[in-house]
Amino acid sequence: MDAERLLLIVEDDEAFARTLGRSFERRGYRVLHADSLAQAEALLAGHTPDYAVVDLKLKGEATGLACVRALHAANPDMLIVVLTGYASIATAVEAVKLGACHYLAKPSNTDDIEAAFGLTEGNADVELTNRASSIKTLEWERIHEVLAETGFNISEAARRLGMHRRTLTRKLDKRRV
Repeated sequence: MDAERLLLIVEDDEAFARTLGRSFERRGYRVLHADSLAQAEALLAGHTPDYAVVDLKLKGEATGLACVRALHAANPDMLIVVLTGYASIATAVEAVKLGACHYLAKPSNTDDIEAAFGLTEGNADVELTNRASSIKTLEWERIHEVLAETGFNISEAARRLGMHRRTLTRKLDKRRV
């Protein structure tokens, strides 16, 4: 593979970003790091990454979904993988609609991410299950759908879901992926 592969990591956890960056550098990537959408946009002004790894839940106002949209607008050919500790079908669908090529739940390692860069087409042979979703799964999906709609604002999501903010926080703490 070409040694001039440019990777942008958008991750607000400095230690994780540093570890991931070093791992990709050992594989021949040149790595840039941003911890917010604003920093990512600033880097895009002077660089055109071929690959990006974006954390879904970033500190601040913008989410990883907004970042995916901005990265895809800057370079539609960029291969973008979204990482999250808050995996849900709703956010996975939105990430792909906005331009991500793949969506991985944390913890994911460099092998998983690099393999995801190569999976740019869907797999029609994925096994379908006949199992219906449980009430808990449906609740979890609805919570994450509302979280994505509100930019991961816990207070606003709780209001829209008709529950107390602390109740929502407890539910999220119990189901961290």
